[in-house]
Parts: sequence; C-alpha cells; structure tokens
Amino acid sequence: MSHLRVDNLRRSFGRVIALDGITFEVADGEFFCLLGPSSSGKTTTLRAIAGLEKLEHGRVHFAGKDVTEHPVQGRGFSMIFQTFALYPHLSVEANLAHPLRRTGSSGEECSRRVGEVAELLRVTHTLKRKPSTLSGGEQQRVAIGRAIVGRPKLLMLDEPLTNLDAKLRDEMRTEFKRLHRELGMTMLYATPDQLEALTMGDRVGVIKDGKIVTTGTSRDLYRAPKDLYVARMVGSPPINFFDATAPKDGQISLPFAEHVVKVPHVSGGQSVVVGLRPHDIDLAEDATAGIPAQIHLTEPLGDVTILDIRSRQTDMKMVLPEEIAARYGVGDQIKISFNPENLHVFDSSTGLRTVMG
Repeated sequence: MSHLRVDNLRRSFGRVIALDGITFEVADGEFFCLLGPSSSGKTTTLRAIAGLEKLEHGRVHFAGKDVTEHPVQGRGFSMIFQTFALYPHLSVEANLAHPLRRTGSSGEECSRRVGEVAELLRVTHTLKRKPSTLSGGEQQRVAIGRAIVGRPKLLMLDEPLTNLDAKLRDEMRTEFKRLHRELGMTMLYATPDQLEALTMGDRVGVIKDGKIVTTGTSRDLYRAPKDLYVARMVGSPPINFFDATAPKDGQISLPFAEHVVKVPHVSGGQSVVVGLRPHDIDLAEDATAGIPAQIHLTEPLGDVTILDIRSRQTDMKMVLPEEIAARYGVGDQIKISFNPENLHVFDSSTGLRTVMG
C-alpha cells in the first residue's frame, strides 16, 4: 500500500483549470519529484495535499486513510515554500522551536529537538542570530529545520532552491538527498528544473496542464519518453527534433541523412517526428561514410563541449568530450554518425511515441 495516494484531484480558479484529474502515488519513504513548467499545477497540487486548497473533486489518501477533509494541522504534513518564510523578528532558535511550541511541547523537549535539528543541518552556530544575518544557504537550512523539527510524516517542498545561486543549489541538492537518506522521510518535491528532479527523485512525475503525463525513474524518462512533451522536458542539452516521413514500412527519411534509416513500427507514408539526443551523435569513425556537417558554435562546459552543427540546412546539437572537441572550431567541417537504435520516433498527429530502438 502506498504511503500517499492522490486520486483525480480537480481544482479551478474561475476559468483557469489548475488541477485536471491529477493522480499519482508515492511509496512510503520515497523521494518523489513533480517536474513541470510554471503554471502546470505543481504548487496547487502540493497545497491541495496539504489541505490549503478546497478541492472540487478527488481524494487524498495517506497511510491507508482518507485525509481529504482533515484539517491542515491534523494531517502530519509539513511544507517548504519557494520563499524561506522565516520570522524576521525571531532568532534562528525561536524559528526552529515555533512549530513545537505551537503544539504545546515542553521547553525541555523544544530545546532538545531544536538542538538535534540544528546539528543535523549544521546551523548550530546560527541559533542566536536573526535570519537577516544568515547567508542564503543558511536560511534555507533553517527553513528545512523548521519544517522537519516536528517530525512530519510527509515533507513537501515547493521549488525550494529557486532563490539560490547555482553553487548553493548544487550544495542543497546534495543536502536534500542526505536528509532523505538519514531521516527516511517521505518527500514530495516540486520543481521546474529537470536537473533537480532527475538527480534527486527516486521517481519523477511529469506534470502538464494539471495532469500527470507519466511517471518513472530518471533513466526510464530519458531512454523511453512517452511523448514529445516528456522528451522535451528530460535531457540536457535538449533533444534534437526533426520532421520526417516514412517512404516505406519500417523506414524513415531524415532531412540531414542521405539514406533512409530502418526502424520498426512505422508505416509507409506516416508523418513522424524523430528525436535524437545530442549525446547520441558521434564523430564518424569512417570519414568517408559519415554525414557532412559544419560547426556553427561551441559551448565549452568543462569536461564536455556542446557543438551547434548544421547538416543539409538542418541545425542540431551534439556533445563531445572536451579533449576531443578542443581539436575543432567554428566553421570546421566534420563527419557525424549515429546509431539508428538511439532514435526516438513519435507520431506527428498525436505526439505519442511509436518506437525507440
């Protein structure tokens, strides 16, 4: 039995449908990520689960019980918002103790639990200070501490790293995974950032227009995206897409390739969209057999470099190890190749996946 089950939630604001039958499950102790762009329904989903939104339809089950009508404070959930939402007039210690004092915990119990959380999050040295004197990373840790000090059964996080710089986001991703491992807590994490979702989530639910499009592990979503939307959401650099046709059953004609490519499950005359990930494009080992291309831009990223290339008026990206990419520059002619088994083929009319080798 799953720890959290969200069944057919519906919520609208006037003519805007925020949740349109959203359904998913989160296992006990799982780190589950909701991945989707702005206004896709992520925040409303978390607020509905927390009891902060009045649902028009649907049920929320937790640990085998229907908690849809339970009061917010009675659900045993905690939530971290995009803003740290710390009390500026209180010390860090008082901020951490606030949830415990609100539930009537003794002074001794508050001190003990606050000390434990502060040590876990490495903010003991800040306990007597005000939030305004802390760094962004320290404020985020305090916000986390306040959310977990009451030992919630479910911790929900709504884009908690949005306001941090790149270095702090990297550090906090690691911190969240450490906390999840050490606390064994069920976590539901909403983000528009695929890197956060794919690196932290045990599973990821891709959300679009208030619906869960698909769920799966990071590897599943990357290797076999259900449709064009999921393929676009997952993978960095973004997947290359090409409009293509099938001259015969089991064949597709790509705009940059001289010969047709054999793929299963494609009917002759069918219009398809073909996806090819930048990491699946290689330099041709046999220069005489490769596909001619010209380099238009290089984007060095340290250990790898992204090359923007053009072949037969078709633009695409490929990724090379830096030591190999360093041999080439803008304007150079290269020969590329790819394994047809790495193609992702989608039906043009429905956007649904037809095959991936």
